[in-house]
Amino acid sequence: MEQLLNKIEAYKNEASSTVATDTKTVEEFRIKWLGTKGIVKEIMGEMKNVAPEKKKEAGQLLNEFKQFVEARYAELKDANSTTEHQTSNIDLSLPGDELPIGSRHPVTLMRNRIVSIFQRLGFAVAEGPEIEDDWHNFGALNLPEHHPARDMQDTFYIQQNPDWVLRTHTSSVQIREMEKGNLPIRMLMPGRVYRNETVSARSHCFFHQVEGLYIDENVSFADLKQTLYFFVKEMYGKDVKVRFRPSYFPFTEPSAEMDVSCFICGGDGCNICKKTGWVEILGCGMVHPNVLSNCGIDPNKYTGFAFGMGIERPAMMKYGINDIRLLSENDVRFLKQFTSAI
Repeated sequence: MEQLLNKIEAYKNEASSTVATDTKTVEEFRIKWLGTKGIVKEIMGEMKNVAPEKKKEAGQLLNEFKQFVEARYAELKDANSTTEHQTSNIDLSLPGDELPIGSRHPVTLMRNRIVSIFQRLGFAVAEGPEIEDDWHNFGALNLPEHHPARDMQDTFYIQQNPDWVLRTHTSSVQIREMEKGNLPIRMLMPGRVYRNETVSARSHCFFHQVEGLYIDENVSFADLKQTLYFFVKEMYGKDVKVRFRPSYFPFTEPSAEMDVSCFICGGDGCNICKKTGWVEILGCGMVHPNVLSNCGIDPNKYTGFAFGMGIERPAMMKYGINDIRLLSENDVRFLKQFTSAI
């Protein structure tokens, strides 16, 4: 017992006299004294050599020694931390570095503008998956297998038999909304779509769309035209002219494409409108009865219209961007030009 007491006293003197000048020596102290193979662990093992009647007294001495070493370690750690803080060259009273404030992407600005206009007409926003099965991307939209209209869209196939694709339009979200059967439907479907096309200054293999769908009883083509007239006036100004041209889409009948007078040249003709004075902005039409039936909606009771437009083209015209690739290169020098409002 006396030998253990002398040993503890010697260790206390050694620990008290230890000096740590940096975090490295503080860690060395911890490993030497409190580590799994340290002095405290070693001396605790000497309890087995103490006589039974002395074990209680020895246990108290050993616990006090352990607490002494732990306190000494904490003291060295705190002292070292304070010293490092005092010798640091950093003036903590200085203000922090100002972080640059980002801006919204031009595609996001245009998307938000389009959505906000239609929301004032009561349209809600719906989203869906970008990887779609063949039924939602083609079949339900009156495009059965081997239908020639499928050649209108070059598709990225992820898997075949059964077919899974990167969606070629956000019309697949329209199908998902119609399948829910919550009528009437007045929804917008913005999102990214993919086409297997050659990347150039005017086209890309992915881009963004906003599609709209309105289904209810007694919906007519006149409702479609008045909705789009409102959108155009709010988007491009009250002086813009509008024209509808007959077209073909397998999922609408009748179908049309909508042009507006070029707001760059005022209809006089320029490179943007290819000297015609008109710019195509969207496609539209009345939802085909087959599409309604495919989604479990009675075409004899309900009718509806749908429309869809790209986002990149009006964004490029709005901001004078002449290369669509700039929109996806994430060059900060390009993106920081745009403000947070359109």
